[in-house]
Amino acid sequence: MICGEHAGSLSGTGPAGQTPPHRRMRVLVDICHPAHVHFFRNITGLLQDRGHDILITSRQKEIALDLLDELKLEHRVLSAEGGGLLGLGQELLVRNRALMRIVREFRPAVMAAVGGIFVAQVGAVTRVPTVVFYDTENARLQNLLTYPFAGRVVAPRCYRAWLPRRNIRYDGYHELAYLHPSLFTPDRQVALANGLAPEGETYFLRVVAWQANHDVGERGWSPSLLADVVSYLADYGRVLISAEGPLPEMLEAYRYRGSPKAVHDVMAHCRLFIGESATMASESAVLGVPAIYAAHTGRGYTDEQEARYGLVRNVRRLEERAALAQAIDAILSEPFSVWAERRRRLLDDTIEVAPFAARCIEDHASSREREAC
Repeated sequence: MICGEHAGSLSGTGPAGQTPPHRRMRVLVDICHPAHVHFFRNITGLLQDRGHDILITSRQKEIALDLLDELKLEHRVLSAEGGGLLGLGQELLVRNRALMRIVREFRPAVMAAVGGIFVAQVGAVTRVPTVVFYDTENARLQNLLTYPFAGRVVAPRCYRAWLPRRNIRYDGYHELAYLHPSLFTPDRQVALANGLAPEGETYFLRVVAWQANHDVGERGWSPSLLADVVSYLADYGRVLISAEGPLPEMLEAYRYRGSPKAVHDVMAHCRLFIGESATMASESAVLGVPAIYAAHTGRGYTDEQEARYGLVRNVRRLEERAALAQAIDAILSEPFSVWAERRRRLLDDTIEVAPFAARCIEDHASSREREAC
């Protein structure tokens, strides 16, 4: 059992590349955000291939349900996203009760989630082992309500906040669980069918609604800043905006209207990503597309992707628009060939996260069984 150690060398396979067998078990995976769908889609596939029974519980949050349906992943909806502290608190009560009923019905051997507040709390009450994957340091309230109850917390090496003693570190990023080249090959024809410019460059922007628990007290781009960035980039090529909420009327024409499932094919063929989503900045980085993460709060993983690989630029002072313009100009002035080399260095330094995560889930359930004997 690995506890409080660095697991960068753990690839999810045993001697000679073989995966040691585990007994067949029931695994509950709780998905609360669209990014969690992507994170778990290959992990659940690996677990099913190994003979385990999977139950996915879901949440009405942006396009999460659409993605699950499009990927043909069966799921049970337990709650809708609450807004603000009061709404999130109400949802916590509703979802925990619903999850408790599911646990008593399904009787999982282990539960897993990203963030994990619901599975950690319900797991502590029902004595079901839990594995929480997380990478967001500034989610202080969520982490306070999760980490003390989680059986195991799994975080990337670049995570720089406090973790409980029962933790595993690994060399990688969440986004490698679904965008590692062993799992994903971008399709240009799919990208063209979903908004990529057939000629010239395409620039992908992302603005968020700031309703998640780790967003409480935060604010994002102003409409005027978004309009300025769009105007600046429109002179260079096509601009696509992915937005959680409504856009100013003058910018609706730029909205990304492609399939949620195809967004990574589109992003992989873009010249530049700019936005408030740290996840999408990291997705761009592991795809070899330069990214600007422009938000007041930082992330350990985007900081590492800037300092170690030069694939991300982090811009914190949004009120200083010159800083954002300088970051854009600096990236566009780089020769296109450098990004593939920087991506290669990133991939050489990191593990295949999906098999590693699947083994974490299996191993924690097995270790808890041994402890109970």
